[in-house]
Amino acid sequence: MRPTRSALIMVLASTLLASGLTGCHFGGDSTAGGEIVIAADLELSGAAAAVGKGYQRALELKVEQINESGLLDGRQIRLDVRDNRSDPSESLRNIGDFTNDSQVTAIIMGSCSDCAVGAARTINDKRVPTIALAPATAVATPIAERRHLFKLGPNAADSAAAVANELRRRKIQRASLLHTDDEYGQDGLRVITAELDKLNIDLVGSQQVRTTDTDVSQAVRALAEPEPENAFEIEEVNPGALLVWTSAEQAALAADSAAQVDYPGPIFFDAAAAGDLFLTGGSASGTEGVNMVFTQTMVIDDVIANTPAKAARKQWFRDYTARFGSYYGFSSFAADAVQLIADAVANSSSGGSVNREAVREVLETTQFDGLSGPIRMTPDNHSGLMPQALTLLVSRGGRWRLAS
Repeated sequence: MRPTRSALIMVLASTLLASGLTGCHFGGDSTAGGEIVIAADLELSGAAAAVGKGYQRALELKVEQINESGLLDGRQIRLDVRDNRSDPSESLRNIGDFTNDSQVTAIIMGSCSDCAVGAARTINDKRVPTIALAPATAVATPIAERRHLFKLGPNAADSAAAVANELRRRKIQRASLLHTDDEYGQDGLRVITAELDKLNIDLVGSQQVRTTDTDVSQAVRALAEPEPENAFEIEEVNPGALLVWTSAEQAALAADSAAQVDYPGPIFFDAAAAGDLFLTGGSASGTEGVNMVFTQTMVIDDVIANTPAKAARKQWFRDYTARFGSYYGFSSFAADAVQLIADAVANSSSGGSVNREAVREVLETTQFDGLSGPIRMTPDNHSGLMPQALTLLVSRGGRWRLAS
């Protein structure tokens, strides 16, 4: 018996519905093939706008390069960038929108540690693979609550260890710390205290500033000119070294303030202080001779490209500076985040569709010599930058250079 017209219509409708469901996204599991959407929650205004705009430039350049490379077999990456205004509440709203969007394959978050920590539960519940460029340890731990959240950037403990070891090498026995009052600043106080204790170096003082402060002179003065322990103390109290655990803008202000009070000791910036390669205005003079822990990519033009990874870093440095006129330190982390997601999509796609959980699983076993340095992710470690990626830089002649 031949099927009736109405029966054929019913079969066709069922087939179309089934094929439509295959291409749809349910429970955060899959997205249709064709266009790969990477959402980005960045600090494009507010206190952290400089780093957010640096990230945006890097994301756009790297997406352009990957789309031209053909890595994704004709599929194109599209960025969906939103400003979180350096505000964790606004960031959480953005993340809510992104995780509810069936077209979003993965998310990249910016420098705001409080934002990433605050959004961790939503990211985990909605099962959307997310790479945060924020520095605090709590971004990627505890793992049980961060299955879908990864961190790409210098780790606080590694930065603290590098600074402490340099103090020991220079036989410096005392240090003081300026840090921000946010998640990352408290992280810095904890890890610096622990690393200095290991080496029997005294932390003789600490001061915190708000992330929005544009004047840190009072806090720096308190650290650079500590009060004697009692009125009869004759020997001058010298903190030995001033450690600065703040953003690039506040770190430059701190160095200027230290110079104004003729602070005689060495100054060390944490990795979060990496901003523009070239220092201008007061920053150029105030930071002269200051050391900073960061990756080689910041000064890759000082490095001989004797490996394919170093050659790739040199090329990225040239491409970024050619496009934007200068180099921004953290740009390599944003570029690496895009590359990690693109590679995960390429290695997990099946039949033209992208499964979010499959992307997460690939990210969790990543071994990659990135633009920032060696990156290794495991199920027990979602913060992938290896300690050996970090080195010591020095401000010399208005720009950052390798310290040795």
